[in-house]
Amino acid sequence: MISVKQISFKKISGYLIPVILTLLFLYLALRGIDLQESFEIIFNVSVIWLVVYILVFIFSHFIRAIRWKLMISQVKKDVSLTNLFGAVMIGYGVNCVIPRLGEVYRGFFLGKWEGVSRTTMLGTVIVERIIDISAFAFASLLSVYLFPGNLFDKIVWLKTSLIIGFSIIFILAVVVIFLVRFEAKFDSAIVKIVGKFSKKASETLSDIFSTLVSGFSIIDGSKSIFYIVTLTMFILILYALNAYVGFYMLDMQINGNVNLVMAWVFMTISAYGMIIPTPGGTGSYHMISILVLTQVYSFNYELSAAYAILTHFISYVIFIGSTLGFVYVINRIRIKKGYSSENFYSVFSLRNDSK
Repeated sequence: MISVKQISFKKISGYLIPVILTLLFLYLALRGIDLQESFEIIFNVSVIWLVVYILVFIFSHFIRAIRWKLMISQVKKDVSLTNLFGAVMIGYGVNCVIPRLGEVYRGFFLGKWEGVSRTTMLGTVIVERIIDISAFAFASLLSVYLFPGNLFDKIVWLKTSLIIGFSIIFILAVVVIFLVRFEAKFDSAIVKIVGKFSKKASETLSDIFSTLVSGFSIIDGSKSIFYIVTLTMFILILYALNAYVGFYMLDMQINGNVNLVMAWVFMTISAYGMIIPTPGGTGSYHMISILVLTQVYSFNYELSAAYAILTHFISYVIFIGSTLGFVYVINRIRIKKGYSSENFYSVFSLRNDSK
């Protein structure tokens, strides 16, 4: 039997570990850097390029909402883009506070707002994350070939990360194929084996299988796959464009050669900082961004720190602000239409949801 102390320790450690990692990565990223100089650079930011940066940033996530709409069109065709975009931004907003919990909230909010299965919506979010991981792995591989030199020498951990990444993608692909084609047999066999050791673990595993199958089963036909792949490529291009605009935002073209290839390489490598479970990539994003800008492209540490601090701050403000804004606005719209409002507690309720 699990004691209350064990449960409390598990919850406390679940919150403390991301905080400790954040502080550790921030220390490693910013130690020895003259932050006063970095903030002076930030305060002299180009307002025009700042506005362009924000617009591209928001647009890239709006395209995510369009891709998600395509993915769930088999479940419900007339899904509101406002609800989709709101759910996307809420997911990122929650991740800025508690890592990975945003994926759950994203699926649950949309499920509640649209009156569809939250399990299926959560499944599509998981599928989307698998697609994103695969896309960034291939984007990183492309960076190796685009970079005018040996990128593996510059980023010593990149080769190992790619090997691990593609291995995970291969394993996930095999698991997904078996799940979709032989759901009943595969599910029952694995759950039965795990059930011999832990009934709770077997039930959790069964729920995960069901969620994954629900997510993958709605991607129907080669046409849908083509559009999903195309939109995924477009999202990556927008991310690279965002990084490129960020360089001009801080006048980095004056201090070094700035081009789209550089932006692509920076975008793919700095994205590894967002994989580490810190709130919104805080600390880990800063460390890897500064590493790439200083070691790969020879910018000074103060300018590199200014870029990491400013771009991360912008994302935080947009995600947190849009989370609060969308919850308020969409609930006002729902109330006017006679529907109930939803909050961060009610979305977990079984009310008006089959699952």
